[in-house]
Amino acid sequence: MPPNDANSTEKPGEAGSIALIRRLFAETGREFAGRYALAIFFMAIVAATAGGTAWIMGDVVNQIFVDRNEGMLFVLSGAILGISFLRGIGTYGSSVTLARIGNSVVAKTQRRLYDHLLSLGVDFYNNTHSSEFITRMSHNAGAVRSVLNTVVSSFGRDLLSCVGLVAVMVIQSPLLSLIVLVTGPLAVIAVTGLVKKIKAISRSEFRSQGQIIKSMQETAHGIRIVKALNLEPAMRSRMDVAVDAVRQRSNKMAEIQARTGPIMETLGGAAVAGVMLCAGYATIYLGEKPGAFMSFITAILLAYEPAKRLARTHVSIEAGLMGVRMMYELLDTKGSMNLNPDGPKLRITKGEVRFDKVDFAYRSNAPLFDKLDFVAEGGRMTALVGPSGGGKSTLISMILRFYDPVSGKIVIDGQDIATVQIASLRDAIAFVSQEIVLFNDTVRENIRFGRPDATDAEVEQAARDAMAHDFILDMPKGYETLLGDQSIPLSGGQRQRVAIARAMLRNAPIILLDEATSALDSESEHHVQVAFDRLMRDRTTIVIAHRLSTVLGADKIVVVVGGKVVEQGRHDELLAAGRQYARLYRLQFKEQAETDIRDDVTAA
Repeated sequence: MPPNDANSTEKPGEAGSIALIRRLFAETGREFAGRYALAIFFMAIVAATAGGTAWIMGDVVNQIFVDRNEGMLFVLSGAILGISFLRGIGTYGSSVTLARIGNSVVAKTQRRLYDHLLSLGVDFYNNTHSSEFITRMSHNAGAVRSVLNTVVSSFGRDLLSCVGLVAVMVIQSPLLSLIVLVTGPLAVIAVTGLVKKIKAISRSEFRSQGQIIKSMQETAHGIRIVKALNLEPAMRSRMDVAVDAVRQRSNKMAEIQARTGPIMETLGGAAVAGVMLCAGYATIYLGEKPGAFMSFITAILLAYEPAKRLARTHVSIEAGLMGVRMMYELLDTKGSMNLNPDGPKLRITKGEVRFDKVDFAYRSNAPLFDKLDFVAEGGRMTALVGPSGGGKSTLISMILRFYDPVSGKIVIDGQDIATVQIASLRDAIAFVSQEIVLFNDTVRENIRFGRPDATDAEVEQAARDAMAHDFILDMPKGYETLLGDQSIPLSGGQRQRVAIARAMLRNAPIILLDEATSALDSESEHHVQVAFDRLMRDRTTIVIAHRLSTVLGADKIVVVVGGKVVEQGRHDELLAAGRQYARLYRLQFKEQAETDIRDDVTAA
């Protein structure tokens, strides 16, 4: 995880619990303050009925069982019925209100996390496994709800109930109350020691859960390799390790949380035994009525559960706060580049793209570009060729501002792209990469992502231009067929043509093609190349191509080797020069000729 802030002295993961809860309520809880107040109102009703039940038990014993007062029999029975009804209303109201607030909190947190993830640059995603995002989206959002609801429930229901019941105890018997109240500090001391252990286990459990998701993702995405290489035992072993780690930590967490039970049971039993001893002595030897004792003991019994929950509150909150800490680690991660939301919009006139003395290096790696210069003329086709690893794809990424130069600048029509609104920059570009991404939506919508306001007719025309219309109509539901994870199997060429149709629909003045025809067979490539010729007319086009046959007609060919432009010019000029491009050309066409001979022999 990248650092949150270079000037920060304390990471969110190290923030104190009180400060973290305060921030959580300020940023999330404040929006639901009115609904939390309603929940606390219902909880106050529950707390009041608990105190009322304990108080009335004294009159029940004295008036009915000692004094045998017939008139009070019906009055007190009705009072108990009314108290029970109010308690039921309060319990229902608080439960439903808290559940609705919790669901809204989860939804808000997930939206907030997702919006923040969208705002981060490509470099962040390169350094973070996708399984961590999934774990944070599910675990952190649930942790926020858990912490907020625990805090509100503990202090709105349990604390109020304990306060009311302690008031009844003190009024009924101040002396006996001292016996009960002395157990409170002992419980706090005993529980505090468990909190540090909870912190460490919670973070380890989160990481182990992320490992399970990571293993699932790798298995699903790489299932062909897993099957082809008989990797099932190895993948099963990795999953067993991750699952067992979660099991062990979950067991340890349950064990530590359960330790509050014996502590409270023992202290609670000691308090009740002491009260019974004193009250029994007063009743037997001093002739006092048992009503006050029954009211007191009822208050103890009713206070036992909320007191036990309060004792566990610190442990429960600390377990949930680990998810909150990790949420803020993500939310406090700053993007590595300025998106310039208030800057000027990019204005395209010619569409000229210029690299001006650009230096660039990936994090902790050796410099890739050193004072790199080249120009892609507006309205013309520029091809980037050269050995793999030379930096061609990085050049494309930098035009899209996936990465910014360390020094130097990239200029489009005289405007430094680092100073304009990044949205306006990307609106001016259509990009087709080697890695085809199809979203979990219909064919029509996958193409329409190129320009969301496009009509159905425009979508279908783009598909025709990309030579995709015919095979789309052959699908079970045509343009309404689902792609993405739920898609029917598509060949590499079909997937590529859907992506090309998306780029055509965008109708942008600058076209970036990163091996855009790499997955096509020769016939499909020919048809798509014709469509590309129409698309590229009067537009600035920058093409990365390993197959030199696809860029022979480029207006300029730029040869990039080891992050440097070693030569540039038209195909015939570079071939005549007999340098790097000529060597690449001869080597590639020799390999192609050998492949054709082998194919002919095999066919014969």
